[in-house]
Amino acid sequence: MAPATSLFVEKPTDQTPPQASKRVSVKTLVESLGLTSIPSSYSYSLNPNESAGSEPDETIPTIDFSLLTSTDPHQRSKIIRDLDRACREWGFFMLVNHGVPKSLMKETLDGCNQFFNLPMEEKKEYEGRTFGSRLGLEQGEVAEEYSKRTREVIKELLKGVSESLGFEQSYIEKAMNLESGLQIFAANLYPLCPQPELAMGIPAHTDHGLLTLLIENEIGGLQIQHNGKWFNVNPLPNSFLVNTDDHLEILSNGRYKSIKHRAVVNSNATRISIAVPLGPSLDTVVSPAPELIEGESGRPAAYLPMKYKDYMDRQLEGKPCLDHVRLPVA
Repeated sequence: MAPATSLFVEKPTDQTPPQASKRVSVKTLVESLGLTSIPSSYSYSLNPNESAGSEPDETIPTIDFSLLTSTDPHQRSKIIRDLDRACREWGFFMLVNHGVPKSLMKETLDGCNQFFNLPMEEKKEYEGRTFGSRLGLEQGEVAEEYSKRTREVIKELLKGVSESLGFEQSYIEKAMNLESGLQIFAANLYPLCPQPELAMGIPAHTDHGLLTLLIENEIGGLQIQHNGKWFNVNPLPNSFLVNTDDHLEILSNGRYKSIKHRAVVNSNATRISIAVPLGPSLDTVVSPAPELIEGESGRPAAYLPMKYKDYMDRQLEGKPCLDHVRLPVA
């Protein structure tokens, strides 16, 4: 099994405005004495169509992980149907009773907070290193354990997703070579902002893997797009927020969608979130499952095949990814 890849991202990340000559992190900026407004180079204006409205009558589905691993075939059959509906209609769901200790989740968030609070010069020394060396021995062991446990949860969820698509449990694991699948640990920092209406933590985007697990430090800020509208997400305590990613959309030939989401900032508290996406192995060429093309489904392939590494490289270059492989509808 390939080790999890660690990426610590301070969000909003270190940026250099076009007119600035010195690299300054947003965290350093907001902690400056007397800061009451944000520089224009950091502003982000929402157009009317991007504004978040009130929450719809529906709520994000909740999936009980303990039922997914149940030996009762009736319970498992029902939760598989619920999982299919959540992936089709929302692309997001809250996962409860997942078996990852609350204490481990808290320790991991605390460790990331300790890292973010290091002096900037000290943090720069850790660029390119793994999270074990970034966080120190104790915190690194916590992050390693957290990555291991979340990987197990995602792989079990993908067994359920395989069944919801009409395949055997191990279909996705084998097709995507998950034993060598790329797992990323991304810790995101959103410092309090004096003018949150003029800023954005992370603009609207989709995730590149198969499934992503997200936790936060109980400071809201995540918004998802559902039926063309944006609304705030308020996860249940001790739950994971799970979203379907680009490569699950591709593999399912569009049955499941990779949904846009974003993070907003506030003027009252600093938010920390940890996202752990699991994707195929870097050498895997991902395309719609052959069983979902034509035949009984009657749907032609809606995406071009692409090696996962090439997809990741394209994304890191800031180029459109999912739209690049999506074929036009005839």
